[in-house]
Amino acid sequence: MAEKKPVIFKPALLVVDMQEDFCPPNGSLAVAGGRDIVAAINHLLKLPFALKVATKDWHKPDHVSFAVNHPLPDTNTTPSSYATNNGTSTPQSHPKQTKQPFVDTCIIRHPDDPSQSYETRLWPVHCVQDSPGAQLIPELDHQSIHMVHQKGTDSRVEMYSAFYDPLRVYDSKLADVLRMRGITHVYVVGLAADYCVKFTALDSQAEGFTTYIIDECTEAVDPDYWETQGKAEVQAAGVKIISVTGPEVKRVVDDSGNTE
Repeated sequence: MAEKKPVIFKPALLVVDMQEDFCPPNGSLAVAGGRDIVAAINHLLKLPFALKVATKDWHKPDHVSFAVNHPLPDTNTTPSSYATNNGTSTPQSHPKQTKQPFVDTCIIRHPDDPSQSYETRLWPVHCVQDSPGAQLIPELDHQSIHMVHQKGTDSRVEMYSAFYDPLRVYDSKLADVLRMRGITHVYVVGLAADYCVKFTALDSQAEGFTTYIIDECTEAVDPDYWETQGKAEVQAAGVKIISVTGPEVKRVVDDSGNTE
């Protein structure tokens, strides 16, 4: 009888977007409870994962996801108000009205193939490169992180996933990094469960990594959606939702770097 070939277990931890702008009390796109999960994440960062990656949303000011970058069409051909100076009326300038975050959307088209497109929600300005809001929160155990991986750097496309945008215009090369390190299993935590965590996990699974979302280590923008639909969507794709006290996390301690 042929000897059973051992299966390598080499896990990575992806800490998604634990940045100031996604955390209360001052984040421009703060997720309720976002700061409260850091203790559980720091516990995981002390475990012997083969690779520990923190991702950062890293947008330019003209990023397509910012509602302020989408002016509404002009509706008036004459000024709506005037300023008086020494008895002479002159047009009073007003800032252009723009689409609104959270409620409005935009259509994003592939730069090289406009027939490919998708609709996405618009957001407040957040995580602008080198701004205070783009920094990882100080409570996070920075010293235990092996590398920081930036995403959302291409202003033309939205990029929730740490791997690539929906149209594959931009590839962050994260899958290549994981493969070069021999990673087999990916554990995803951070913010937000229903956006960047969800799409990072889906792409990780699609790239062939056994992928987990650790339930206690993430929070959602829309908790009702996440509980009633989002979890089912990722599970249908093969992603497993696990507990920080479950056997999958215990295995990182017991079997990391070993074969089963």
